[in-house]
Amino acid sequence: MEKSGQEIYDRYIKALMDISSAITSDYYLEDILKLIVMVTAKVTGVEICSLWLIDESENPRKLKLKATQAIDPSYLKDRSLNMNEGVVGYVASNKKPLIVKDVLTEPLFKEKEMAKRLGLVSLVSVPLQVRDDNIVGVLNCFTSDHHDFSTTEVNLITTVANQAAVAILNTELMVKTRVIQEELLTRKLVDKAKEILMKRRNMKVDEAYRWLQKRSMDSRKSMRDIAEAVLLSEEIYE
Repeated sequence: MEKSGQEIYDRYIKALMDISSAITSDYYLEDILKLIVMVTAKVTGVEICSLWLIDESENPRKLKLKATQAIDPSYLKDRSLNMNEGVVGYVASNKKPLIVKDVLTEPLFKEKEMAKRLGLVSLVSVPLQVRDDNIVGVLNCFTSDHHDFSTTEVNLITTVANQAAVAILNTELMVKTRVIQEELLTRKLVDKAKEILMKRRNMKVDEAYRWLQKRSMDSRKSMRDIAEAVLLSEEIYE
């Protein structure tokens, strides 16, 4: 990581631009996360970057490993930590970066066998933070030799991490919006199908709904599929 201050600054600006472009893209969240770790590793010159996200669906909440550019993909499977567990939990809970000179001697660091196997030594771990102190995850950057992360490096990595947090939240919002739109469309189709059944089969509202529901269960098709079939049959009869 021996670079001039200007070179480091230029590289980080490029990283911010790359991640910023993802904010307005149609990438899936998985692609966004891969981009973040790849870009961060490239501009910092670190050995490995890993990204953990807070899973709000868990009670209590957990941190889950979601992306890395170098570790064996099998390592990503079902990797999770409690909010007060390990370096990642410490950083997420305290909402501030943590620098570790040697991960093998750091009591908070839980993956010592992994570090030995991959030859990882120093670590800087920063929160993925947006406005109002909202933490969405943690970004880890490992080096393969002893490294003293400077204040400038930590600040720049933190800036990249915060920009990444915006990209992640934006992507999650787009996904939620699409899901809501699909749910609204399904509801409209089901309502139209109920109207047709009420008209052609002289059913009441609840009877029409139960008819659609039973067809859905019997055929193992979604309510939307059944509703669309009813609407299609109506078009044929017209």
